[in-house]
Amino acid sequence: MKCIKFSLLSALFLILSCSKNTDAIKPDLGNITESVYASGVIKADGQYTVYSTVNGILQSVNVTAGQTITKGQSLFQLESDKAELNTENARLAYELSQQNNRFIQDKIADMELKVQSAKDKLSLDESIYNRNKNIRNQGGISEVDFERVELAFKSSKINYESAKKQLAQLKAQLENDQNRNSINLKFNQKSQSDFSIKSAFSGELFDVLVKEGTLVTPQTPLAIIGQANSFLLEFEVDENDMVRVELGQKALVTMDSYKGEVFDAIVDKIYPIMDERSRTFKIEAHFVNTPKKLYPNLTAEANIIVQTKENAITIPKNYLIDNEYVLVDKNEKRKVKIGLSDYQKVEILEGLKKEETIYKPKE
Repeated sequence: MKCIKFSLLSALFLILSCSKNTDAIKPDLGNITESVYASGVIKADGQYTVYSTVNGILQSVNVTAGQTITKGQSLFQLESDKAELNTENARLAYELSQQNNRFIQDKIADMELKVQSAKDKLSLDESIYNRNKNIRNQGGISEVDFERVELAFKSSKINYESAKKQLAQLKAQLENDQNRNSINLKFNQKSQSDFSIKSAFSGELFDVLVKEGTLVTPQTPLAIIGQANSFLLEFEVDENDMVRVELGQKALVTMDSYKGEVFDAIVDKIYPIMDERSRTFKIEAHFVNTPKKLYPNLTAEANIIVQTKENAITIPKNYLIDNEYVLVDKNEKRKVKIGLSDYQKVEILEGLKKEETIYKPKE
């Protein structure tokens, strides 16, 4: 009986000793990597949502999801009866203006003859005026006759300037009428073309978001388009971590679609404005080695590597008290200076040697 008691006590002592020993550790010497967490989605390069620039009823959907499309291809057609009538009216007004313009051009030709005639008369009257001016200085013409010659010269000058002004006004009227009616026709043609919604570039149509008969407004998303087989990562980074993120940093990416796998990516774009609602910044990264199959809007997470240090003294994070103390001699608190940290461990810069033992604080 005593033997059994002794054995039980020994076993209990060993168990307690082992449990105490698991709380006592020495610092590790190795590499530590500090990273910034980011979450986001996969997007196709150049991915954008198609919108209409006008209101209207969706008359026809000319494409299907998964289809390869080309730049300028018609995707949707809205009802455009009113726009077609406006264009036809503008075309008729333009044709009528062309007929009126021919009449104005005839008037311009007549006016050009009048200008030339007025110019010739002015030249003649100016010559007479100058000749009589010299004669007058020699006393060879009366003052009354000279004033008559001078008046004829001034009148010719006024008539010539008036004719030139009328000619300029006719030309301006012709040009304005041509431009106004031409612009009006082009405007209505453009307005009519807006009812046919086209692709901005070549790529793949990932999704059609509307059905025929839908009332479409400029706020209605119609489709999602992007480059086929070319994807990027779009992440959100918390404002507290953003100052440590830089272009060219490596990111370790995980996805629910590829459980257990880690993919390398490089940060290559940072949007320099914070989203006020989420208090995050948007960044973009590209895969170093792209997974075999990807789809837009797949979720992804990343650890963006800020810096890595070799041969660092590290301890588990749960052995650190208030971010600046460790336990030595089981219950003595010692202040330490910390450096890099990740999700599991923290670097010790000062206050603790690698051969010393520390203890896990009680929870």
